[in-house]
This record gives sequence, structure tokens and C-alpha cells, in this order.
Amino acid sequence: MEQLLEKYTAFLKVERSASPYTIRNYITDIGDFLSFLQVQKIGSLEEVDNNLMRRYLAWLMDLNTAKGSIARKLSALRSFYRYLMRENLAARNPVATTGTPKLDRRLPSFLTEDEIKEVLQSPDGSTPQGVRDRALLELLYASGLRVSEIAGLNLENVNLETREIRVTGKGAKERITLMGQPAAQALAAYLQKARPALLGVKRTEALFLNKDGARMAVRRFQYVLDKYAAMAGLTRKIHPHLFRHSFATHLLDGGADLRVVQELLGHSRLSTTQVYTHVTRARARQVYMAAHPRSRESR
Repeated sequence: MEQLLEKYTAFLKVERSASPYTIRNYITDIGDFLSFLQVQKIGSLEEVDNNLMRRYLAWLMDLNTAKGSIARKLSALRSFYRYLMRENLAARNPVATTGTPKLDRRLPSFLTEDEIKEVLQSPDGSTPQGVRDRALLELLYASGLRVSEIAGLNLENVNLETREIRVTGKGAKERITLMGQPAAQALAAYLQKARPALLGVKRTEALFLNKDGARMAVRRFQYVLDKYAAMAGLTRKIHPHLFRHSFATHLLDGGADLRVVQELLGHSRLSTTQVYTHVTRARARQVYMAAHPRSRESR
């Protein structure tokens, strides 16, 4: 089984071009399922049937597993069984007919423009790390890129003259996204002064470097956000994807076309982007209820 998971990991990496984060989640979810099989004294994947899958769902629910997590685990198992069938290691996919729990629709949270501004102004511009962090935060908000996409950027991917970024996203799909003048200026300052100081005598094409002159790890981005969110006085939990949510929400608030936002975000389906229209509608309703005089009277 360990060898099988290693081969599946290689498949995800090479043929599916999955990110390390996605691969880690898939292998973790599959590992949880295999642990369940051991408890049930199931010795082979061929023994898994629809009845066993229903017992697995019941087991997850007894553990108070969130519906979103259950959906993710089933998605990982469907992909795993498709791989097994392709390699003639399984005769059927018992997960294919297993229903996914209906998810509660939750609107993505986002930062206000004032909150974004406070975070962007927090880094210390007198140190190489501070200059780097300002450029990183500006780019994170200006481009709407996923944190894994920013971490994977090389120098050749950024064009400061046209303010364009060529990025390889999910499924090895390449797209061009944009940045505004503040982000371009912050990146120029980083490339001229801070990056050479961080690089030292090393050589790498990575855009964002850590203090040792190597490519910044994805987990480092969370540390950077935590640090500057605290400095900005924000009390709620801040994560990199919150900047991506804010990017999309603010664009639509400003009148951007939904399909343009879809392209900039790198979404393959328009329905994925449409969730942000619900955010703007909810926000418009809150503003209306708070500001319109007849609304206040009716309340």
C-alpha cells in the first residue's frame, strides 16, 4: 500500500500537475480512509463496496467531521479509485455512486479596503525583509494570485513595464494576470535593493527569497500575514486566500465584468467566480438597510 501511494503521488505530481498542498491533502484523506479499513478489518481495496462507503460516511459524521471536509475526502477517494481502475488495480469505483453531503453555502469573507491599506502599510521599509514583505503583500492583493502561485514565481514571470505576471496555476494552466502601479513600484524597490541583499552570493531565479537567499516556502507567507495583521490591529484570523477573496470582491464592487474576474482568478468555471457576486449583493443590502431612511423607519 505504501508503494501504491508513492506511485499515486507521482501521478498527481507529474500527470495532474497538482500542487504540493493538494497532494498532501489527497494523501492524508486517503490515509484516513485506509485507517478506517483497518479498523473494519478490510484487507483489500477490492472488498470496498457501497455499503462500506455508507459506513465510512456514518463514521465521519459520528466524529463530527465538517461537511466540507467529508466532501473533500470523497473527492480524494474518487480520484484515487479512478487511478486504480486506470492501472487495472481495481475493477470498480465504489465512491462514484456515493452521494456527497449537501454543503451549507457560505459566502467567502474578505477584508475592507481600509483593512487592506493598514496591512500594506505595516512592513518596515528600512530592512530588506520589510521591503520584501511590502512587495509580497502588494502583489498578493493586486493580482489575486494563490499563495502557491506567488511562491512559485520566478524573475522571468514578472514584467514591470507592462505590469503583467505570467503564472502557472492549477492543472498546469498558464495565464496572465495584472498588477497596479503601487505593486509594481513595491516590486521594483524589492528587486533593486532588498532581493540582492537577501540573495548574497547564492544564485536562484526565485522571485521571493527568505533570509537565507532561498525561495520562500508557502508556510512562510502565513507567518508574514499573521505578523502584519497583528501590527495593523486586526483581531480576526487572516490567511492568504483572504487577500484573493478581497481582490475579487473589490473588483466586482468597482464594476468589473464577471468573466474578466474569472480569467484573472484562473477559475475554469464561471460558477466558481459567481460566489463573489453574492458577497457584493449581501454587502449592498447591508449598506441599504443601514443608510436608506425608509428602511430605517420600517425597522
